[in-house]
Amino acid sequence: SLMLAKAKEEWDQEQIDKQAEKERYLSERVTPLHTSGLSLSQLQDLCRELHAKVEIVDEERYDIEAKCNHNTREIKDLKLKVLDLRGKFKRPPLRRVRVSADAMLRALLGSKHKVSMDLRANLKSVKKEDTEK
Repeated sequence: SLMLAKAKEEWDQEQIDKQAEKERYLSERVTPLHTSGLSLSQLQDLCRELHAKVEIVDEERYDIEAKCNHNTREIKDLKLKVLDLRGKFKRPPLRRVRVSADAMLRALLGSKHKVSMDLRANLKSVKKEDTEK
């Protein structure tokens, strides 16, 4: 809970800092419009200037968007190439194979294997009387 409280404080502070940075940036970039006391021709000139600025910004946004789309397509193509270079081999699911100890020794040693490993025969047999005691 202490860590959560600290994280919340840091997040709130980060949000406040972001908002202050946004306001500072906007105050630098955007000048306030003074439309009071302007004649009709001056207002029309101001509208033309603003319209020209909007067109320039819109062109820049379109160019950046086109570059971004081009880069994402290129990244997608490169990812496909990497997958193709790795190969199209699917790993088969492994299945459990039950092999007795004799068969395994025969497979490993070949015909040299003569000793039978019957592991169950070597286990002690427990009678019911022993378990009751």
